[in-house]
Amino acid sequence: MGESVAEATLTAWLKDIGDKIDADEPVLEIATDKVDSEVPSEVEGVLVQKLFEVDAIVEVGQTIAIIETDADTAVVTTFTPEVVQVSEPNEVEQLEVSITNIQEDVNVVDSNDNRFYSPLVRNIAKKEGVTQAQLDSIQGTGKDGRVTKKDILAYLSHRPVDSTEKSQDQEPLFETRSQTVSIVNSLTSSGEDEIIEMSRMGKLVSKHMTDSLQTSAHVQSFIEVDVTKIWNWRKKIKESFMAREGENITFTPIFMEAIAYALSVHPMLNISIQDGKIIKRKNINIGMATSLDDGNLIVPVIKNADQLNLVGMTKRVNDLALRARTNHLKPDDIQDGTYTVTNVGGFGSIMGTPIINQPQVGILALGAIRKVPAVIETSEGDFIGIRQKMFLSHSYDHRVVNGALGGQFLKTVKDYLEAWDDKRIL
Repeated sequence: MGESVAEATLTAWLKDIGDKIDADEPVLEIATDKVDSEVPSEVEGVLVQKLFEVDAIVEVGQTIAIIETDADTAVVTTFTPEVVQVSEPNEVEQLEVSITNIQEDVNVVDSNDNRFYSPLVRNIAKKEGVTQAQLDSIQGTGKDGRVTKKDILAYLSHRPVDSTEKSQDQEPLFETRSQTVSIVNSLTSSGEDEIIEMSRMGKLVSKHMTDSLQTSAHVQSFIEVDVTKIWNWRKKIKESFMAREGENITFTPIFMEAIAYALSVHPMLNISIQDGKIIKRKNINIGMATSLDDGNLIVPVIKNADQLNLVGMTKRVNDLALRARTNHLKPDDIQDGTYTVTNVGGFGSIMGTPIINQPQVGILALGAIRKVPAVIETSEGDFIGIRQKMFLSHSYDHRVVNGALGGQFLKTVKDYLEAWDDKRIL
């Protein structure tokens, strides 16, 4: 599911226990902060066990379901790029032991004779450090007094601070988690306020952005670019391009071509950081931040962008943008990005300070193209003229990219765009 994806939310079971499943038939749906996906079965068989409920958080590599094949061979479906693994018949007993061990690892607290706890409730308890005794003390509002997700979240928001966990000799320098929750819960709303629950994707994107700010030392550089030649050239060729290719050529593929060139000139911006080491990426894969109708954002990736001509780049940009907005992206479409571009100008902004898309080290924001008065230098002297100009905003990770490299990269993009051949033929 991509190098930066560690877990996903199980959003729906498409099959029930006892249902017959054909090869390549979807069994369940999962969602990450990047994309929603169906998980298909690679074999034909019968679903005999579900190990997670809807809304459960599943880590990469965990077993999520068991499928029995016609050959009486247990098939374990795991949350990995290759989702189905088949065991030999003589390994069935070992498989059953493995499944038991996985369940014990997932369930930090257990159901007992008096209380049943769903996998979702047990998973929340594990992450928040709720003990068995504390969980048993929660008054459930579900059927037969069962503790629901709402019950345990309500308990966490009012959980008292255990004084034994605090140092006897020193006051804490920062607020504890419980104190922070209390402050948040102290906010009140009047009857005229509207309370909107964040969507699942919204929460995941929020966490991804917050983690990025805590990981990278963000710094920004800005530059103004005269794109008058490009503006006039596109205006001149766009109708013939549409007639010949059946595609609308926008400014985006032109900017992507310039950025791909700049990354080839400055390869130390086409890197990632992992475990204190720099990984210099061989391929230039540019992520294209795309806004969705529900207000969320997704980043499909243009693979090997430096190897595409402008026609190929245009077709790739248009295809990814369309499938992103119609929710038809595949997991591979949002993986392996090495640098990201976002177009803040589409909303009228002239510049922005975008957040780096981890584990990358740079992101470029394209501002709105505007008609502005500018000084034009000629052999006969300087004069004022109307030009099409825009700002480029470059955010980069100051842990590994210094100001000189960040600025040079931006200047390379500017020079490429301003030197555009207005007689270029596609």
